[in-house]
Amino acid sequence: MKNVPVDIGFYLAGFADGEGSFNVSFRKRDDYKQGFKISLCFNVSQKEKVILTLFKKHLNCGTLRQRKDGVWYYEVNNLTAINEKVIPFFKRFRFLSQKKKRDFSKFCQIAELMKRNEHLTEEGIKKILELRRQMNDGGNRKYSKMDIIHQKESSETTRQTVEKPMI
Repeated sequence: MKNVPVDIGFYLAGFADGEGSFNVSFRKRDDYKQGFKISLCFNVSQKEKVILTLFKKHLNCGTLRQRKDGVWYYEVNNLTAINEKVIPFFKRFRFLSQKKKRDFSKFCQIAELMKRNEHLTEEGIKKILELRRQMNDGGNRKYSKMDIIHQKESSETTRQTVEKPMI
């Protein structure tokens, strides 16, 4: 991170300010106690590969691939890489827009909750859901807060029912 030239760092931050996205997703997983896997992701997509290659080179993490429509896509969805590379980069090379500053701040708070394993508790999930609601202007969500909370309660009820001995 310290090796990133200042002009490149601020260029990439400015580019991400306009084109980048910080996301929190919930994926339904029966093998997870809470019923969902929570994933953080930083991504940028662009028709030209050159700028995305700079992200990969200077963040030293993530994947770069081309979609079927020809658009290139750079993403980092590994929590360790997000905590050790992405967050420090954007704390050093800050955003100008209020919206991106807000989304990044919420993203950092969620990453910290996950680093402390709070995402493995019902209370932690509720905190993450509230922070996610405040990001990306609400955004379109596959699962609503109620879907996620209800899934947890349904899984717990099923587990308790199965574990009770028959009399």
